[in-house]
Amino acid sequence: MPLAAAGVISAATAVGTVHYLKDDPAKEDPGYFHTARQDAQFAGLNAVALGDDFVKASKTAVPAVVTIKNYSTVGGSSRGMEQDLFDFFFGNPFGNRQQPKRQPPKDMPTGMGSGVIISPDGYIISNNHVVAGATKLEVILNNKKSYIATLVGTDPSTDIALLKIEEKGLPFLNFANSDNVEVGQWVLAVGNPLGLNSTVTAGIVSAKGRSIDLLSQQSRTPIESFIQTDAVINRGNSGGALININGDLVGINSAISSSTGYYEGYGFAVPSNLARKVVEDIKKFGLVQRGFLGVATIDLSNELQLRQYNEQSKSNLKPGMGMYVTEVSNKSGADDAGIRSGDVITRIDNVQITDFAALSLAVGSKRPGDRVSVTYLRNGKPYTTTVTLKDMQGGTKFRSTADLTVTEKLGAEFESLSDRDKVYFGLKNGVAASKVDPNGLLATRTGISAGYIITEVNGVAVNSQKDIEKILNNFRGNVSIKYLDDNGRITSRGFTMP
Repeated sequence: MPLAAAGVISAATAVGTVHYLKDDPAKEDPGYFHTARQDAQFAGLNAVALGDDFVKASKTAVPAVVTIKNYSTVGGSSRGMEQDLFDFFFGNPFGNRQQPKRQPPKDMPTGMGSGVIISPDGYIISNNHVVAGATKLEVILNNKKSYIATLVGTDPSTDIALLKIEEKGLPFLNFANSDNVEVGQWVLAVGNPLGLNSTVTAGIVSAKGRSIDLLSQQSRTPIESFIQTDAVINRGNSGGALININGDLVGINSAISSSTGYYEGYGFAVPSNLARKVVEDIKKFGLVQRGFLGVATIDLSNELQLRQYNEQSKSNLKPGMGMYVTEVSNKSGADDAGIRSGDVITRIDNVQITDFAALSLAVGSKRPGDRVSVTYLRNGKPYTTTVTLKDMQGGTKFRSTADLTVTEKLGAEFESLSDRDKVYFGLKNGVAASKVDPNGLLATRTGISAGYIITEVNGVAVNSQKDIEKILNNFRGNVSIKYLDDNGRITSRGFTMP
């Protein structure tokens, strides 16, 4: 549904991490993540000096970039060999022909990507899609040493993941301030593409604030404001580093624009400010603290979206700059502040809102309880109000994994079966999975998707969502799920409840 994907129902996305880190009393210890020194001035650099800078930057970055191997056997078959894992983001070079899924050889990875060491004690940042569905994650350093990594947490909305290996004194990269990155600036992409270890490519920043409608495939509240670069990026680069000529991290490489699955000229990276905020939240709270305005919007600069909205609503909105509010959630921060349907949001704090990407980068790295200044147009007249951001549940307090409900932890909801369904499927009991998050614990660990019928949890028959909540509420440890799969077979799988 394009309006929900682009408008961010209940609303929003990312903003000024420098301001956030400076002013937030609950921020992570600044000694944990190391901030880069001020970017060098690029004016007047000659070719020899620039070449020297590339060499220095490469020597800094290459030892801190790792290979990540994803091992997964969900559902008795591969969740996708490396080809399938990256086709999802990069396109299928075989056109529309569906490739047969193959069972990977035992102890062989089902996907590979890159990661960046961001602290000497073994914290590693990568992409969510690199680690998705893994039952085991292997990290291989530039010196060929291998470790089994712990997945600390993920954020599908930004495609960021945080891993940890048990080691000390590791080389790592500093975070640069991605707000200072300029179009035309030289950058290097460092990763492990196509199975080639420690590859460095050079290019420039082609654009900032790109929204390419990629993350809506894995999140209902995507945050897209990518740095676009023409530095060569291919499969296996995902999760690798985009660095400036100081060797500091300006982005995490995530995707390429391609019809073949291979490099065709453009790559996209998550800005370092956004990536840094996400991993700090994961480390401190176990999950990302994200504030929402509480509005659904359409992008007035997006002609296709605008035309679809006008046709559906029989409106006559004209193209322009800003986000047109189509709906305000009841008791949301925007509702409390007096924002109404028909308003056009033009500025958040000191950031001009010209499109979805700008809104995405102006709210989503804020936390519940943060206050933002919102400027909007109503009947052509400008107004400014202060909005207190809330989380998806309408709260303004920080939450940890211990505060999550059972359904939030599982990433799914459940519906009771009717008597007719029980007769049809030959069951005495069961619940149907619904609203299944493909990146959630249930889907990634068991292969269960919407429509599958769960009959038992930890050996106890279930007939309702309340039954599942009763069994798993405050439960920690191994969970056994018995369910009817899409082939009509009763299958049992397990996972660990955090």
